[in-house]
Amino acid sequence: MRVKVLEHGQGLALPVYATSGAAGMDVVSAEDVTLAPGARHAVATGLAFAIPHGFEIQVRPRSGLALKHGISVPNAPGTIDSDYRGELKVILINHGAEPFAIVRGDRVAQLVLAPVSRASWMEVEELDATDRGEGGFGSTGGVVALGN
Repeated sequence: MRVKVLEHGQGLALPVYATSGAAGMDVVSAEDVTLAPGARHAVATGLAFAIPHGFEIQVRPRSGLALKHGISVPNAPGTIDSDYRGELKVILINHGAEPFAIVRGDRVAQLVLAPVSRASWMEVEELDATDRGEGGFGSTGGVVALGN
């Protein structure tokens, strides 16, 4: 996949899979920023991509940052469309109780290249019946503490 390294991204590692079984590539910050508790920031990566038609890049949180510090991607997974050519910025939020410092070069998110299916709608008068029917939130059970 084609990637353009912007001026402020020079010298940083390109996204890379941390292990042979990793689904996502780690992407790093191109800036220093401190996220106060409850704050959000679009973290610069210094990268722009030419994503192939029929694909998207999904931006996902890093599990270690989420568990240890409460740092997440509020619109997870974020979507980078194939026709976007601007800089990839990762929206991060601090759900933790302490300020969180991000230093240039820190891994801040994971990128997953994924195929995109496009749909068209066909309006109908009735939908086919299923065993679940119109059962919505919580209708399939699964929370032992609630007795279901």
